[in-house]
Formats: sequence, C-alpha cells, structure tokens
Amino acid sequence: MYRHALYPASGKASVCLVGTGAFGRSLLAHRVPRLDIRIAVDMDPTRAAAALRAAGIPDARISICENAEKAARAFADGRTIAAGDLAHVIDLPFDLLVEATGDPEAGARHTDMAVSNGRHVALVSKEVDSVVGPGLAHIAAERGVVVTPVDGDQPSLLIDLVTWAELLGFEIVAAGKASEYDFVFDPATATLTSNGETISVPEFSHLLDLGNADIETLIAARARAAAALPQRAVPDLCEMGVVSHSIDLFPDRPDFHCPIARITEVPTIFSTRDEGGILGGDRRLDVFHCLRLPGEVSFAGGVFVVVRCRDAESWKMLAEKGHILSRTGDTAMIYLPRHLLGLEAATSILDAVLLKRSSGAPDPKPRLDLIAVAETDLPAGTLLSATGHHHAIENVGSALIPAAPLAADAPAPFYLVANRKLAKPVREGEAIALSHLELDPNSHLLRLRKQQDAIFLTFSLG
Repeated sequence: MYRHALYPASGKASVCLVGTGAFGRSLLAHRVPRLDIRIAVDMDPTRAAAALRAAGIPDARISICENAEKAARAFADGRTIAAGDLAHVIDLPFDLLVEATGDPEAGARHTDMAVSNGRHVALVSKEVDSVVGPGLAHIAAERGVVVTPVDGDQPSLLIDLVTWAELLGFEIVAAGKASEYDFVFDPATATLTSNGETISVPEFSHLLDLGNADIETLIAARARAAAALPQRAVPDLCEMGVVSHSIDLFPDRPDFHCPIARITEVPTIFSTRDEGGILGGDRRLDVFHCLRLPGEVSFAGGVFVVVRCRDAESWKMLAEKGHILSRTGDTAMIYLPRHLLGLEAATSILDAVLLKRSSGAPDPKPRLDLIAVAETDLPAGTLLSATGHHHAIENVGSALIPAAPLAADAPAPFYLVANRKLAKPVREGEAIALSHLELDPNSHLLRLRKQQDAIFLTFSLG
C-alpha cells in the first residue's frame, strides 16, 4: 500500500496530548510532520512542559497555564501550552485528544469531556478501554466523532493483523502477543533473566528446545523452573480484552496459558489438541513469553496469528522461505515483531481526523470483561491501589470472562475496582464484586459503564 495516498495531500491533525509518560513522550519526541501538537496536559504541568522541552520545543515558546483564560491568550499568541487540567484547554481549537494517562478514572473523565466537546479521541489508556471502550465509541459515533485504539500499542496492531488474515481467507486458530519482557536464558551462567530480574535455573538447559517432547509437559516444566519470575501480567490480559471489542476471539482459559516459548514453537503450542497443541478449539486469544538466548532476535512485544495450513505444498514452499510452521505442518505463524508506542500512533490519529475512521471495528462490542481476583485474603479497608508502570494491584490477579452487566455480586471490571477501598473482606481466589467496594457515586467510569451496559445489554440496571 502506498500510504502517502491515504490522506489528502495537505491533511493535518491538531492534537491535545493528555499524559506525558512513556507513550506521550514518545509521541511528542517523534515530531510527525502531519501532526500539530501544541497542547500537553499532565497533573503536574511542569512535567508537561519538560516533555515539550525534551521534544525540542524552545522554553521561550512554552507557556504553563493554570486556567482557561491564560491558555486561550497564550495559544492565540502562537505559544505551546502546558496545562495541569484538560478543563483549562478543552475550548482551544484542536481536532483530537490523545488520552495516555493510564489512569482509569481520569481517563474516563478526559475521554467523556473530549467527546462531549466534539473531539476525536485516540484512547491509549487501555485501562479505560477495557471497561467502557465500546460504549465510548458508540456515544462518539452518535456525535459524529471517533474514539479509536492506537497503532503503536498491541490491541490496534493485532486487530489489523487478524482482520488482514480474515480478509485473505486464512483460517485463524489463535492470535495474541508476546509479553512485554523476554525470558533470556544464558547457558554460560545457567540463569534466566526477565524485566531486569535474574534467577538461577540450571535445569533449564534441558528445557530449551521443544524437539519431540510432549508440549504440555514441557510447558509445565518451564513454568515450574521459572516460578520465581512473574508469568501473568494484568496489562497483557487487558490488551487482549480490548482486542475482543473488535474481533470475536476468546481465551482458551480465563487467565490464559501464557507459555514460555521459543518463537519457532508458537504455531506448535498454539494449535488445537487434535493438531498436537494445547488449545481446546479455534479462534483463541493468548500471550506467550518469548524465550531466547542472549543475542537472539526478540519478538519485541509484537503480535501474531496462527493460521491453519490448508494447502501442504504452498506451506512447504513458504517454510523453505523461512516461514514458521508447527512441527506437524498443520499450522503456521504470521507475525509482526514490533510495537513502537507513540512513534507509530500517527496512523490512527490521521485515520480518525482525516478519514473519520477508527483503527478498531466501526461497531465495537463488549465481548469480554477483565476482572479482578484476590490472590490472598484481603481484609476490609484494603486500598486497591493500581501502581507502577503496569498499573497492577498488589495481591490481585486478573482473568478474562464473558462480558456481563454490572451487578452487586457479579465480578467487577478490574479497572473499576482499581484505587477503591474494600468495604468488606474478599477471600483468596474470589472475584472482587461491586458489593465488596466503597464506590464513589460521582465516578465517571462507573457512570460510563452503566451507560455502556444500557446500550449493549438488555437488563435492569437497578
């Protein structure tokens, strides 16, 4: 595809960025010619100003604005705005809001405000999307604007790859992504390293290659050997939940298999049991941890589809060209080993502004809910703080289950649980429900979820 022909020759998008963390900084620093980003918002406006400076904007051109009046004057004077609240800049002329805070409550407020003011939204914050993404997209469409997932993050990239495969008539067995951090085994030291943590695993040298081993036995042995390293990550399940809004793929098990696997093993492992793999059926979502040696190529947190090989001769030829087939030859993996964060986001932004098109489905639906599950007994009064780069909650795991309307005693969405106190205790292994929580009646996220339920699910909200 000749991409320069996708958009009008003079087409540009003016952008307000909310959230100047890793994604926001990468978007600012990349300086895409067709994007005009003159507004950056962060809870700490000096941090927004610092991100603008780091992107090469001279200090003399940046105005830190504490209110709407100052922002309007500075913008009219041609200055670039750093603000601490979206309310201070929402009336400035821009086409699209990039919501990249990762904060479920703030992100819901920002997206709702932007849509209500007739702005498109690139919803980077998967925490918001997982709870209310389809509802926000529906409300936006009624107002003539677009809420879209964002290229550069795995949900949008996987939606693209899966629908490309479907368009070409491939039969999809599985789809998913590599986890954010590789598992790197060093035979010289018999150590396994992931996300900066290294453990001694002398037995791993015997587990490195699949060969003719029984798949489930080998996967279980690898998981036991690496038990000191995290093998389930809430963001991985969250991102696959966002994917499910646009395509009808479902997990084989609510917490995923998450095998530790070499790149060449993926189509073998993510095949059906009848084809020698671990899956109970077709069109499954999952995640794998990329196992490699030092110096070997990484999957780079990329995305993949496993497809059925219907014509043996064609796939034999493709295997000779380096494509990865399962050891039975029944399935093959097609993959995209990249996700470039804000460096790649402009395609979704330009699609929304210039083509009025989302990078997700035009009519997303709530198919799966990411829920919160207690990993230990949690007493009443516990604050379920979502912290760190991945916005995880201590002693709380996650699972993906079929989407259902909110109900007092039903599992609550993970990021609706986040940052709230427990009104009563939760037992280990129990899903956290609304009735366990001290809820804020003024929560934007709760209100939007109730709206989404009313749009898509026929029941009484009570």
